[in-house]
Order: sequence, then C-alpha cells, then structure tokens
Amino acid sequence: MTPKERVYAALDHREPDRIPWGEHSIDYNVYEDILGRKTLVQAKFRQTQAYWDGRRDEIVAHYKRDRVDLIRALEMDVCFCNRVPPKGHHPEPLERLDDTTFRDKAGNLLHISATTHDLMMYQNVQPPVEPPKMEDLERQFAEAQAAEAAQPDPSEWEFVNHCIDTLGDTHFVMVMTGDIEFPSFGHTLEDRLLNLALYPDACAMIAKIAGTRLVKNLDIYQGMEIDGIMPCGDLGSSTGLMASPAWYREHVWPWHKAHCDKAHAMGLKVLKHCCGNINAVVELFPEAGYDAYEGIQHSGGMDLRDLKPRVGDRLTLWGGIWHEHIILGSVDDIRADARYAFAHAAPGGGFIMGSSHSLAVDARRENILEMKRLRDTWGVYPIRPETFV
Repeated sequence: MTPKERVYAALDHREPDRIPWGEHSIDYNVYEDILGRKTLVQAKFRQTQAYWDGRRDEIVAHYKRDRVDLIRALEMDVCFCNRVPPKGHHPEPLERLDDTTFRDKAGNLLHISATTHDLMMYQNVQPPVEPPKMEDLERQFAEAQAAEAAQPDPSEWEFVNHCIDTLGDTHFVMVMTGDIEFPSFGHTLEDRLLNLALYPDACAMIAKIAGTRLVKNLDIYQGMEIDGIMPCGDLGSSTGLMASPAWYREHVWPWHKAHCDKAHAMGLKVLKHCCGNINAVVELFPEAGYDAYEGIQHSGGMDLRDLKPRVGDRLTLWGGIWHEHIILGSVDDIRADARYAFAHAAPGGGFIMGSSHSLAVDARRENILEMKRLRDTWGVYPIRPETFV
C-alpha cells in the first residue's frame, strides 16, 4: 500500500498492510536530529527572530525542504502542512529588555521559555476586557452571516502547494485549520474561562460568530488537492473538560458538526486534534462527523483500551505513544506504549500511530527511531500481540 492508501484504510476502519504513522506537530530538534542539519521549522524563538529579521522566504524554504525530507526519512504516512505568512511578511520586533525578556506595545512582558524555547507572555499588564454588549455581538453575527470567506494571498499557499506537488500522489496531505473551543473573551485562558461562567449569553453569541466564520472559511480550500483537514482546538485539561458538557453540546458541538458536514461535502476527511481529558464528550465526536481523533492524552485519562469499544468503530483513534515518554522515557517505555496501543486499538483497523501530543522539544532521537521500528515490526497486519517481545 502507499502511505495515502494506508491512511484511508485506517479512516475507513479497514486493516491496511501496516499501522500508519503521523504527527500533527514536530519541533525543530527532531528535524535536526534525524536529518543532521539546522532548520527554522518550528524553531521557536529562532523562527520568531528570523521573521523579525525579514527572512520569511528562508523560513518557508526550510519548511518545504525539511518537512518533506523528514516524512520520507521516518516513512510517515501523513504529511501535515499549513498556510504561511505572505511574501514580504516582516513583523516589527518587540522591545528587548535583556537576553530572554521582551516587552510588547501594550506593556506586557514576554520571556523565552527555558522548556519550550517559545516566546511566551508571563506578565499581562492590560486592564480586564469589558464584557461585550449584546447589540454589538448581534451586529457582528449578522456581518459574519453576510460576509464571504476572506481569500488568502496566493503566496500563503506556497508550503501547502509544495507538499501537494511532492507528496500528494503518495501521502495523505492534511492541512491544519482553525477551530472553536469554548468561545469567550479576555486576555488569558483564566480570564476567558471565568467570563464563560459569568457571561454565558454573551459567550453563546460569540460562539455563533466564531462558528459561522469557521464553516464559511472552508471555502478557501475549494478545489485544493488535499485529503483532509485538522481543526486544532482543545476542550480539556489534564483532569477534565474545561467547561460543562452541556455547554459544549448546546453551543459548540453544532458548529463542529456543521464544519464536518461541509468538509465532507467537499470531499475532505476531518481529523480532529484535541488535548486533555474529554471523556465527558468523546461520544459526540463521531456524532459530529469527525473521521479521526488525535492528541489522545493517556496521561490525562484518555485510555485507548476504553476508547476502542466506546467509539473506535466510528472514530479512528490516533496516538498511543506517550508524549512524556518520548521526551523523558527510554526505549523500553516506548515499547510498553506500543505494546498497549497496538494490542488494544489497532486490531480491525481504525488506528493511526502517533504521539499523545507531538514530537516536541527534547524528544529523544532513539525513542523516535524506536517508534518507527515498532511500527515496522509489530505494526504489520494482522496484529499479533503474542509477538510483542
């Protein structure tokens, strides 16, 4: 089978020749460890600095070269890609206070994380956001209903088109898209979750606005020779849903379903990325029409052995190898994860191997190569758990 055929078989709940492998995010260190060269792909603050330096074309060239080369080197089956900033993109640098600290125009302080290497806000100095007026939200909703999808500058498709041209015949090409989570307002996640509880009517209208735009935005993918999209939106924390299941079911799920319905009418598969513990609503994912669920956080209580009988006949499960083990564990931990995931989720099809989140900063080369080796040996159909030694 080709990689594309392998993924389609998994999405159709048929057994392919072997378990397909894909990721939704791979940080720069993995490219450098596997390909043996420096890269600006998902290079965190180095990429941010390169944009500040006006090196947009160099960054995009690295994405085009290194994403394709890594997928081929690891024999992955899914090629994930995304729009890039348009030609001429040259953002203004933030004010540098020291080697790792910056200040934006609003006065907020940002710091380069020692863990992820991202530039992240650590002190918000802005006053709280005032609750929006319902008449303003109603006007925005009417405008969203009347508006057409804003077509991107053609140069924003440069990376996606390269992936289609180089891997489209053989691999499953998936474009990362926006999504809606629990719509609210505020500068921080804490503000937004608190305001969701304090101003439910306003947040319900914000959900209508965001959902309308989400569905209309699918128009920008018309005629594009891709296989699927991945809406990325987190609903859970490591302990449970971020808001009530009832609020999700009433105000968010209908837009997720409308998004899937329209994507399917366009011939696209929809592979949902969602972090956290979503046990309270996971049965609603196949009802919405999602073809796959990725980012299955085992450490947060999402157990493949439980999910397979609950939703695995209607929803392809994508994950299995603990994100934490890829970074902090050994090859023995990777074997244990693969043994468990392959035995409980792979038989009968409907399973794609991947991390429980991503191949992130500090992911160990030997653990990634062990994932490949186990997929190539234990992941051959028919799955035979008695050979997992």
